[in-house]
Amino acid sequence: MKAIIVAQPGGVENLIHTQIDTPVIGDNEVLVQVKAISINPVDVKSRQGRGMYGRLKTFSPLILGWDISGVVTASSSPQFKAGDEVFGMVNFPGHGKAYAEYVAAPAAHLALKPANISHAEAAAATLAPLTVWQTLVQFGQVKAGQRVLIHAAAGGVGHYAVQIAKHLGAYVIGTSSAANRDFVLSLGADEHIDYRSQQFEKVVNNIDFVLDAIGGDHIDRSLEVIKPGGTLVSIPSGLSEEVTEKAKAKGIRGAFILVQSSGEDMKALADLLAKGQLRSHVSQTFAFADMDKAHLQVESGRTVGKVVVINN
Repeated sequence: MKAIIVAQPGGVENLIHTQIDTPVIGDNEVLVQVKAISINPVDVKSRQGRGMYGRLKTFSPLILGWDISGVVTASSSPQFKAGDEVFGMVNFPGHGKAYAEYVAAPAAHLALKPANISHAEAAAATLAPLTVWQTLVQFGQVKAGQRVLIHAAAGGVGHYAVQIAKHLGAYVIGTSSAANRDFVLSLGADEHIDYRSQQFEKVVNNIDFVLDAIGGDHIDRSLEVIKPGGTLVSIPSGLSEEVTEKAKAKGIRGAFILVQSSGEDMKALADLLAKGQLRSHVSQTFAFADMDKAHLQVESGRTVGKVVVINN
């Protein structure tokens, strides 16, 4: 089958197209013919030798990617049968092997794809909204009426975070560039902050929950706007010891959340997608042969919504 392997970390030239054996499924696994693959910042970081590379470098061949949507062609699980359309984040934070024609996936990591969305939209709705679900719903327990600040609200994680926070009944403030203001508001945000012309800590306060998908000084600055008893979650980099101590002194709960594969959580997202209460914004698609271009687009840090690779 077709696959893309990483023999050594580095630039996109290290994404090597090759042919390998089709995987054999184990107990409670399904063989998925992959129709679409979502590309995340963690894919780029891992290809560069950061991200998940430390966990994965002993695998040979090393196949990146976790987010898939496709069709079951074989199953050893009572959950799914051949012909079922499924989607999910496979084996994260382990070896997902999504950059391939077929993936042997644990049935426990998948859900049935809603019929009203495409494979591209489904592949997009995996790692990013799972991160949001596990962060806002399970960890943060965000409730109706709470004030939620979402950094990078037009991005992959951010655009789902706005929608899910609104679904929970929160008052949502999203940051992005001015060019993406209308997009962020169209997702349901109550307020928008142009991060280039406004310092968010000077225009918002009394925040219950901050979701930070940027890192850097956004973490420290976010502490200035969270009320005592509030929560700060940083996705990309976690919290330094200094920030953790500062948060504790202010009565703020600070955390780094690493998303985990979960079919049950995927089913919750599938329900929202099926009802039209959650939607994927796929801004760009690339052919499997152009995986390098997809990586470069995500690496640019200028993607609105999601980038998806179509596996024809």
